Amino acid sequence: MHADLLFTGGPVLTPAGRTATAVAVTGDRITAVGHGELRELTGPRTEVVDLAGRLLLPGFQDAHVHPVPAGLELTQCDLSGTTTAEDTLAAVRAYAEAHPEREWILGGGWSMEAFEGGTPTKELLDAVVPDRPVYLPNRDHHGAWVNSRALELAGVDRNTPDPADGRIERDASGAPSGTLQEGAMQLVGRLTPPATTADRLAALLHAQRHLHALGITAWQDALIGDFLGMDDPAEAYLTAARDGSLTARVVGALWWDRERGAEQIPELVEKRAASSHGRFRAGTVKLMLDGVAENHTAALLDPYLDRCGCATANRGKSFIDPDRLPAYVTELDALGFQCHFHALGDRAVRDALDAVEAARAANGPSDTRPHLAHLQVVHPDDVPRFARLGATANLQPLWAAHEPQMDELTIPFLGPERAAWQYPFGALLRSGARLAAGSDWPVSSPDPLQGIHVAVNRVEPGGDRPVFLPHERLNLADALTAYTAGSAYVNHLDDAGRVAVGALADLVVLDRDPFAGPVEAIAETGVALTYVGGERVYAAANA
Repeated sequence: MHADLLFTGGPVLTPAGRTATAVAVTGDRITAVGHGELRELTGPRTEVVDLAGRLLLPGFQDAHVHPVPAGLELTQCDLSGTTTAEDTLAAVRAYAEAHPEREWILGGGWSMEAFEGGTPTKELLDAVVPDRPVYLPNRDHHGAWVNSRALELAGVDRNTPDPADGRIERDASGAPSGTLQEGAMQLVGRLTPPATTADRLAALLHAQRHLHALGITAWQDALIGDFLGMDDPAEAYLTAARDGSLTARVVGALWWDRERGAEQIPELVEKRAASSHGRFRAGTVKLMLDGVAENHTAALLDPYLDRCGCATANRGKSFIDPDRLPAYVTELDALGFQCHFHALGDRAVRDALDAVEAARAANGPSDTRPHLAHLQVVHPDDVPRFARLGATANLQPLWAAHEPQMDELTIPFLGPERAAWQYPFGALLRSGARLAAGSDWPVSSPDPLQGIHVAVNRVEPGGDRPVFLPHERLNLADALTAYTAGSAYVNHLDDAGRVAVGALADLVVLDRDPFAGPVEAIAETGVALTYVGGERVYAAANA
């Protein structure tokens, strides 16, 4: 039989390495992997792609991403490109002036390091938007910057108590200063006008185009549900799945309401059945165990330090009761749910692993494939438990580098010993753990090649700071595997994530072979072509 699609002129990254130079595709599957002999499969309707020395590999998969909020932010007050307070305020002012019709100024993506202590004040926003409420989540979406008008509408003042799962930053007099952390975001976020159904669908499709352009063919959406003012993207996914506009393969992680307990599990079972169609499946539950280190809400085994290096009374927050978590995870596992943990601090990581261990003990081996995302601080005693329990380490490699947020807002408050436990990619791999990878976009760039660059170099692309914990670097092959086969495993896409006969033809052609150049140049690599099921979904202008 003639192939529908033939790639020649390699190299081709197979599970055994760069061992082929040609791949044939028929329908949505890879039907042959080899060399020049595959030219015999060329027929009158075969599309032949000359790789011309460019690398062909499996499509990238993002194991932790939020495309719909990212797509919405791109159409709102997008602050992701700003790095100073002056630039950020200028961008807010320009957006507000360009959109006088907007009742609220919404968007986000500002950098914490642009403001002293990572907590900008309401007065700064009042100076550029005095007449309308403003609600702007920061880059990591664990805090929001609001102006006086927003606080007034929400009725938040010096007498408002901190919610159990959050903190209102306050000035010296006790009045709200303008930054709301974690669950306190909802004090204002609940008032923001929701995006329309059409807005969410448009955001999804916009984000999908962007992800395909980065070589991403599948992902796991890490939040299907309502949380801190973010709209539930399930309807957008289902609409796109039904009308065929969802070209990616997507797993949805159903949000675990951290203010409730096991009584919500029957609802999750119903949502799983109702929220799955075609290329969208919602068989995962997202359990957010803690916050982030920068605002001192990541759950730590030992307390944070203060600016003088002395221990405080704060060990961060556990958003789900650790004593009840094992029972929740055991029940979810028994029902066939995959558990996707947000576990950033070493206490949260241990709590997640303890819960997985309890589920294994109660239910025996299963194929639910639990995974722990973020893993900023991992106690060395817990590193070997990933492999032993079959829990995948879901990495966000872009964060594993020296940069202002790390050096100014994190390391001083962890201390040298715990700072050296951060993002232990190499240790996890050496211990036998399976690695997956993702971006957490819009928290950081969704570009896998940028993440791979940091995983291999432990330096930001173009950065001039020292290598961050060099013994935790991965080699290029292992980093690529995390973004392909590793994330495909997490997504239960066992017939994707590899170039092999019978596998789905979810493929990407890079604009060069990164193995042929220095590792310091990985980030210069781009994507030329992206295919899902043998159908081209992206082509660069010069492809």
